[in-house]
Amino acid sequence: MCRLGLLIITGAACVALSACGEAQKSAAPAPAPAELTAAQKAALLAELPAPYNAGDVAVGETKFLLCRSCHTTAPGGPSITGPNLHNVFGRKAGTLAEYKYSDALKASGLTWDAATLDAWVADPHALVKGAKMTFVGLKDAKARIDLVAYLKVETSR
Repeated sequence: MCRLGLLIITGAACVALSACGEAQKSAAPAPAPAELTAAQKAALLAELPAPYNAGDVAVGETKFLLCRSCHTTAPGGPSITGPNLHNVFGRKAGTLAEYKYSDALKASGLTWDAATLDAWVADPHALVKGAKMTFVGLKDAKARIDLVAYLKVETSR
């Protein structure tokens, strides 16, 4: 009797685990976007006004580590605590359908460009009173320039 009970429990566990594996397969993340060539990165940077067009993308990537716990950048990536940033340049603030923004940001009338992102990253609450973003700001102007350059390249592919 004990052996039969163990077989039943083992069989049920196998069925449950196989179902989990199927769910994981169907919820697989989208493939990573192709790496951009140096020429493509340079072309994207050239779209930015000075001084952002001279930003250091590699340094900006290290600054984005401050943002990565709340934001993703990949096409079709999830919104976490903050919205996915793919194609953020030119997007009207508060309009990504999958994310619940504060009323203040939705009513801000902002459109994300280099200067607006710079001001936002410097001090979100000074730019939009009532914003729900918890980030206190990045005070170093050069670090923000590099971050904006990185965002342009990373979120445009």
